[in-house]
Amino acid sequence: MFDFVRQHTKIMQFLLFLLIFPSFVLFGIDGYNRFLDKGEVVASVDGQKITQPELDNAHRNEVERMKASMPNVDSKMFDSPMAKLGTLERLVRDRVMRVAADRLNLQVSDQRLASALAQNPAIASLRKPDGSLDIEKYKDLLAAQGMTPESFEAQMRNDLATQQVLLGVSNSVINSASLVENTLNAYYEKRSVQIAKFTPSEFLSSIKPTTEELNAYYQSHAALFQSPEQASIEYVVLDLPTIQKSITLSESDVRSYFEQNQSKLAGLEQRKASHILFNAPKEMPAAEKDKIKAKALEVLAQVKKSPEQFAALAKQHSQDPGSASKGGDLDYFARGAMVKPFEEAAFSMAKGQVSELVESDFGFHIIKLTDIKLPPSPSFEASRASIESDLKKQQSQKKFAEVAEQFTNLVYEQSDSLKPVVDKFKLNLGTVESLYKMPSTVGASAQLPWLQNPKFLSAVFSADSIEKKHNTEAIEVAPNTLVAARIREYRPAKTKDFALVKEQVEQFYKREKSESLAKKQGEEKLSTWKANPESASMPAAVVISREKSKDLSPKLIEAALRAPIKDAAVFTGVDLGAEGYAVVKVLKVEPSDVFSSDRSREKAQFGQWLAQTESLAYYSYLKDQYKVTTKTLGAIEK
Repeated sequence: MFDFVRQHTKIMQFLLFLLIFPSFVLFGIDGYNRFLDKGEVVASVDGQKITQPELDNAHRNEVERMKASMPNVDSKMFDSPMAKLGTLERLVRDRVMRVAADRLNLQVSDQRLASALAQNPAIASLRKPDGSLDIEKYKDLLAAQGMTPESFEAQMRNDLATQQVLLGVSNSVINSASLVENTLNAYYEKRSVQIAKFTPSEFLSSIKPTTEELNAYYQSHAALFQSPEQASIEYVVLDLPTIQKSITLSESDVRSYFEQNQSKLAGLEQRKASHILFNAPKEMPAAEKDKIKAKALEVLAQVKKSPEQFAALAKQHSQDPGSASKGGDLDYFARGAMVKPFEEAAFSMAKGQVSELVESDFGFHIIKLTDIKLPPSPSFEASRASIESDLKKQQSQKKFAEVAEQFTNLVYEQSDSLKPVVDKFKLNLGTVESLYKMPSTVGASAQLPWLQNPKFLSAVFSADSIEKKHNTEAIEVAPNTLVAARIREYRPAKTKDFALVKEQVEQFYKREKSESLAKKQGEEKLSTWKANPESASMPAAVVISREKSKDLSPKLIEAALRAPIKDAAVFTGVDLGAEGYAVVKVLKVEPSDVFSSDRSREKAQFGQWLAQTESLAYYSYLKDQYKVTTKTLGAIEK
């Protein structure tokens, strides 16, 4: 067991992280930094503004928390309008709940707050043996989160008050047996149906449009055949690699760094040890643990008497299956690979020394240090390249903020050209011949992903940029990456000549016409079969439900299950758009197993679903009451 922990340190660290992290969820960061009177307004709740800087700051905090909880996740997945819209919705919801709590005068008593604090696992772990709270540790824990006890408790009180807004609704839901039965019966209902499909492909070969018909279609659907709005641009990029190239290091800087960081550059000291483990997990009753400790002390006395017999005694007594057969040998390890008590003992011993009894969460250990491997000290010349790289990275991070401000100001002040900023900061002037207003994955956009950034595209195709050929503002398209651009030539959207798009026009025409013919024939059959059911010629019946869709369109499934049926079969028609048209003959309702044992989970969860639905409905009502306005998905990126 102990050997497994040593060999799988990262796995164990991850598992410990999963156990520890939830305890700190309530701590968070003390709200978001508000810039209520600065920046563009992206949402409003009861007249209270939520601005773009506030949203950006909240989203940045959200991303940082996600990255902290999932270090290996690709952070690019959070850099999207949809992700930012999710953050905005959470900001709006918090604001709505806060306003509602104030309007409803919902208060939290000191006793309720104390009870909530007592239930917080992170705080509970700070209690002393007598049950009292260790105030100093409490303050230190909050300080690490950028909070004081007063601000944290105020936040807790606010959170508890806002929770009451929806609790009154969700707790009042009546989950009656008849409601459950009717709802689940409707949802899991099965029906026997016959389906006749009329697909557009059946009609394509019969459609022979004339040039006049195609030209008429082209004229009435001109928007389908436009060349997109585009421009040729020039641009400059300021990023960390650019700053790094401009940094020159002195010999004294490099040597000073080498002298101060020799131990770091040399690598980690490793130690080799063997141990004899006596299993005694911390949850073991004290009486049993005392017996095991007594046995361990007996073996320790034998080791002290005959150190050369350590391997034989390990094979005989050790309960670590990974190392016992090897005489207790654990091979080489560095700091951080072993549990703390074991590590502290091993790194305090001399080569050949045997420890006293060491207790860890696994039990009792007798440790023998068998070797020490000190990493060789690298020479200055061998370390120079890595030192220079590290120093340049450090200095470029500090210098970027200063240069970025100058870059931003110069782009704005010298708005008729990018040459001044190119000359001042020794930047490259790049060009793109065809930049489309709508994001594209072809051409330069595929090589430079930031060309698809909505903020960048919005700035390039703004009225000021198009009409006056001014530089765009400096736009942050990625962390520590600023871009400014200007239009060299603007090409507005225009309808392509008919001759150039005739084949495309014909494809569109035939597709639309075939869909129309399929729908027409389906509607005619539906009318005929309704009037004379015996004349209907349809495929064999199948049983469908929302669970067993038979790969059918959800629209078709819903139509078949919603059709009113009593004693006789009924016909219904479904327009499937590009898939054509379907006539469905609903024969009968099949017996349902909705209340068999395998539906117990759904029945148990139905109350939760109902409570969530009621809460969402009430939240929507509150949004209407407090006149919530929110920008669209694309607008929040502008």
